[in-house]
Amino acid sequence: MKKIIAVLLAVCATVLTGCGGAGFDADRAISVVSREDGSGTRGAFIELFGIEYKGADGTRRDMTTKETITAMRTDIMLTNITGDRYAIGYVSLGSMNASVKAVAVDGVQATPETVKNGTYVVTRPFLIATKGAPSGVAADFIAFILSAEGQTIAADTYIAADDNAAPYTGGGTSGRIVIVGSSSVTPLMEKLREGYIAVNPSAVIEIQQSDSSSGMAAAINGTCDIGMSSRELKDGELAQLTPIRIALDGIVLAVNNANPIENLTREQVRAIFTGETVTWSDII
Repeated sequence: MKKIIAVLLAVCATVLTGCGGAGFDADRAISVVSREDGSGTRGAFIELFGIEYKGADGTRRDMTTKETITAMRTDIMLTNITGDRYAIGYVSLGSMNASVKAVAVDGVQATPETVKNGTYVVTRPFLIATKGAPSGVAADFIAFILSAEGQTIAADTYIAADDNAAPYTGGGTSGRIVIVGSSSVTPLMEKLREGYIAVNPSAVIEIQQSDSSSGMAAAINGTCDIGMSSRELKDGELAQLTPIRIALDGIVLAVNNANPIENLTREQVRAIFTGETVTWSDII
C-alpha cells in the first residue's frame, strides 16, 4: 500500500510540475509584455533583436505582435511578469530583482561583467542630453556625473562609461534644475542626485520620469535642463541636442519565477515578440 501511495504521489507531482515549475502548463499562450512607444528600452530592444523592419528608404516599422501587453514603466513591466506565470518581458539590468527570473540570451546571462566584456550582446547606452552648453547647476552636476565619484555610483549597478574618470573638483553650487526622461535611467539618476546633493546641499534637482522620447522633446523645447535617454539619439534629436554617455546597460529578458525556461536564442526571442511563436511548448 505504501508503494502504491508513493507511486501515486510521484505521478501527481509530475502532472503538477509539467515541464518545469509547479503548475506550469507549457501549452498555454505566451503573454508578451513590451514597453510603450517612445520608450528607449523598447527602441533598443526591437533594434537589437531584429524586431524592427528597416526599409531601403530608411523607414522603420516596429514588428512587435499586436497581442502584446503594454507596460508604461519599468515597475509596471515587473508587476505584469510577476503576476502572470506565462509572461515574458524585458527590463534594464539595474532594475532586475528577485520578483522575476532572468533568462540567458544565446547561453550568456546579463551581468555587469558580460555587458562590459561584450559577451552579452543585448546592450545599450544610458545618455543625457542638453540643448546648447549647460551652465550653473546643470553644468556642475554633469561634471559630477562624469567624475570618478559619479562613475563609481554608476558602476555600482550598471557599467561605468569611463573607468579612468578624474575626481570631482566642483562644488558650492546652488539653484534648481529639472531632468526629464527614461524610466530606465531614472534609478541611476536618483542615485547620482543623492551623491551630488551630499556635497552640494544648496542645489535642487527635480527628476521627472517618463520615457526617452519625452525626455529628448523636453530638452529640445526647453521645459527641462537635462534629458535622459536609454537609447541612441535619433537624427532629428542629434541636430538639436548634445548627447553625453553616462553609463552602459544590459537589457535583460525576464519571465515569471514559475517558468522553467533558462535560455533563449535571439531567433527565439524575435519569434516570440513578433507573434510567430505563441506557446511555451514551441520552445520548451
